[in-house]
Formats: sequence, C-alpha cells, structure tokens
Amino acid sequence: MQDAAVRISPPAFNITRGTVAGASASLVGIGLARFAYTPLLPAIIDAHWFAASTAAYLGAANLGGYLAGALLGGYLAKRANVAQVLRAMMLLATIAFIACAFPLSFLWFFGWRFASGLAGGALMVLAAPTVLAHVPPSRRGLVSGAIFAGIGLGIAASGTLVPLLLREGVTQTWLGLGAISLLLTAGAWNGWPKQDPHHHAAHPHHAKHQKPGGMTLRALYAEYALNAIGLVPHMLFLVDFVSRGLGKGLDTGAQYWVLFGLGAIAGPLLSGYLADRAGFGPALRVAFVIQIVAVALPLIGTDPVLLIASSVLMGAAVPGIVALALGRVNELLAHHPAAQKGAWSTATTAFAVFQAGAAYGLSFLFSQNGGNYQMLFAIGATAIALALSIDLFTALRGEPGNR
Repeated sequence: MQDAAVRISPPAFNITRGTVAGASASLVGIGLARFAYTPLLPAIIDAHWFAASTAAYLGAANLGGYLAGALLGGYLAKRANVAQVLRAMMLLATIAFIACAFPLSFLWFFGWRFASGLAGGALMVLAAPTVLAHVPPSRRGLVSGAIFAGIGLGIAASGTLVPLLLREGVTQTWLGLGAISLLLTAGAWNGWPKQDPHHHAAHPHHAKHQKPGGMTLRALYAEYALNAIGLVPHMLFLVDFVSRGLGKGLDTGAQYWVLFGLGAIAGPLLSGYLADRAGFGPALRVAFVIQIVAVALPLIGTDPVLLIASSVLMGAAVPGIVALALGRVNELLAHHPAAQKGAWSTATTAFAVFQAGAAYGLSFLFSQNGGNYQMLFAIGATAIALALSIDLFTALRGEPGNR
C-alpha cells in the first residue's frame, strides 16, 4: 500500500522549478507577447513597416489570438500531454517573435501576432493550474502570485528593456525578444509536472447529478469580466493621459508606465500572500476596493502623489487579480478538481471578451467626446464597483461555504 501511494503522489515534482516554469510562461505569453508591443508600435510606424491605421489592426490581432487560445487551451490539454502543450505554446510564441522581425506583408505580420496571442491565451489557461495542482493549498496563493508576476516583469520590460533594444533597430528588437523567449522556454522545459494528478480523478457519474460551483462560480465569471473593463483605462490611456492630457510630455508619461510595471511585479505576490492568510474570497474583495480607489484617484485630482499611487496600485491589479481569480476558482471547486481547468478557461474567455470589447468601446467613446479622460476612469471605477456589488450580494445570498 505504501508503494502504491508513492506511485500515485510522486515526490519528483519540484515546486520551485514548477513556479519558475509557470512564471516564464506568463512572462513569454502575456508579459512580452502582449505588452512589449505597446512601445514597439510607434517604432514600427516610424520605420514605415506599416501605416498607423494598419498597425492598429495588428494590435487587435494579439487580442483575437488570445481569445482563441483561451478557448483552445482546454481542448488541446484533453488530447495531449499538458506539459507538451505548454512547451509547444512557448515555442510558438518564440517563433512568432522571430517571424515578426521580418515584415514580409500585412497578412504575415497579422498571422504571427495572432499566433502569439493564441499562445498567450493557452498558456494563461493551462500553465498556472497545471503547477498549482501539485502545490499544497496553504502555499497556492504565494505560488500563484509568483507565477503571474511574470506578467508584471513583461510590463516593466516594455518600459525599460524594449526602449534599449530599439536603439539597435526594430528588427533587432524583435530578434532580441525572440532570444529572451527562447531562453525562458529552455529554462521552463523540464519544470512542468510529469502528469496532472486530477487526470484520473474525475467522477462522471457524480458530475451528472451535480453542477460544481453553482451561482457563486457564475457570479465570479461576471466579476472577473467586469474587472477586465476596469483595467482598460490605465492599460490603454495612462501614458497618453499624463503626456498629452496633462501636458507633461512623453518622457513623464513613460515614467508612470514604469511605475505601473513595478506595481505589476509586486501585485501578484502581495495578493497571493494575502490570499494564503485570509482566503481567496476576502482577498478578492479587498482587491476590488483597492482598484475602485485607484481608478477613481485621477477623478479626485492630478497631483503627482495621487497619480503615482493610482499607477502603482492599478499596475499591481493587472496580474494580481488574475492570481486571485484563479485561486477563487480552485477554492470553489476544491471538491471537483477535474472541473477546475474548464472553469478557469471559461473565466479567462469572459475576461478576454470584455477586455477586448472595453478597449474598442472606450477608444470609440474617447474619440467621440473630445478626449474626455475623466469619463474613461469613471466607467472603469463603476465597472469594478459593480463587480464588488455582485460579489457581496452573492456572498450574502449564495451557497453556504462559498463565502
């Protein structure tokens, strides 16, 4: 019996190496593949690779690919070894960086930007849940936070590393990102678990008679989607608000983006630390309150102290809310481990749809109302306040044990 137990729960998986692999996946698939494009876009236009109007569609290609990857990730994991899928997705993102160094045509570039988004979506759905399935519950908050800190590192790199690479040229920047991605892929290669401990843990006959999660899980999907709207004003308009809206110039705007990135590195670690001690439900509510305040600060005033606080706190929220939402999904489905990846895929898809919709919607409103930044921040704060209201209402009226 003892030997059988050892075979079922092999001690071979190294949590530290798994955490590094997960963080590398977040850094490659989201941190670099998405956020490094922001400072690259003006350089691409200045280098006459693509016209400004055309380049906007290339930014949308990554978001479209991300949605496709979120939908496809779970499907691939059911039909192949998860570790192999994760390796393949990191390789795909790496190849996409290298391919984008050669602007052969619009369709070529669009296709590879879509591919990088697809890799990012699949990595977001699969990487953290695969590692966390092998982590004791008491440590999942901190490990989850460390994994999603990779997103923050990518945001920070977009404001520091990419401008340095751009001194050598746009092509060299893409190749440099490809080299970094390749090194991270190689470092993560053997860090993934050999197998998913939940792969054989499903009980189909039980699942037919009980839908795990219930109202609380459906409410979480809505909250996470609404939170995506609340993140968009800072993610898209922070630098423009400071540089043009306040007349501070592009250099000052870039400094606030670096602060946003520094917050994004610390955010998931602090969120995970709080979740390990208070639980993911209470930690999520605290995060909602902090975000409401952070998005509303530019409405209160434009003093540098307020703007610094707003930038750092919202930067922390971008990856921090991901760590908390994933932990909350796993918490709600603790007795249905086989359903966790599917639920996380649903949550990620909802987030991707609302984030893309908000990006286009707020951009349209901004162009129609004469550049009213305050309206953007007001919409963001309202969306997160609605998410908090849904969470509190569900906690009061929802299933026992899911509060």
